[in-house]
Amino acid sequence: MRGRFLLIKAVLGPLLRLLFRPRIEGAGRIPAEGPVILAGNHLTFIDSMILPLVTDRQVFFIGKDEYVTGTSLKGRLMAWFFTGVGMVPVARDGGRGGVAALMTGRRVLEEGQVFGIYPEGTRSPDGRLYRGRTGIARLALMTGAPVVPFAMIGTDQVQPGGKGLPRLGGGRRITVRFGEPLDFSRYEGMDRDRYVLRAVTDEVMSEVMCLSGQEYVDMYATKAKAAA
Repeated sequence: MRGRFLLIKAVLGPLLRLLFRPRIEGAGRIPAEGPVILAGNHLTFIDSMILPLVTDRQVFFIGKDEYVTGTSLKGRLMAWFFTGVGMVPVARDGGRGGVAALMTGRRVLEEGQVFGIYPEGTRSPDGRLYRGRTGIARLALMTGAPVVPFAMIGTDQVQPGGKGLPRLGGGRRITVRFGEPLDFSRYEGMDRDRYVLRAVTDEVMSEVMCLSGQEYVDMYATKAKAAA
């Protein structure tokens, strides 16, 4: 898989820079080795295509299994790309799916790799930043991995609604901004304390908000979508 990742990055990295002229800020804040959690906002589908192409280390992340099960040419190409850049498919099966995602993240981190996660749990329905789910905190406290917050800026202008082909031109430009690593070792052994988990999650989301400049909504994005 590492060879395929390097091939994809070598081919698509220059194309990404040519089409979207992305500004990458603070990438040097990602530790060069050891387990790392990248936690950021999620605006549109292409976030998961861009993040792996702008980091030096391969980023593993959870994705819907439907992304890799298509049998058409498009489906096979999507499966080749996403599994190549580090996506680990997990079935969205209620609580069991959440546990599987958590255990997958833990395994990746215990292997000393980089794990990417969107704490909101889904794409923002309106461009605002929503309340984070505490899986990010559980991972950080179970593994001791530092959390590097990041912000995707402008991807929702390139691909509004998360569907269809990305828009080119029109002055649209993408920025990916990384913050300083967050150390939560002071909470070691407290990964079952719900108050600690909420405090850690809220600290991460506060950093993401500062990086992205988004308005914060103290509500889960899934609830906002259901109410729409």
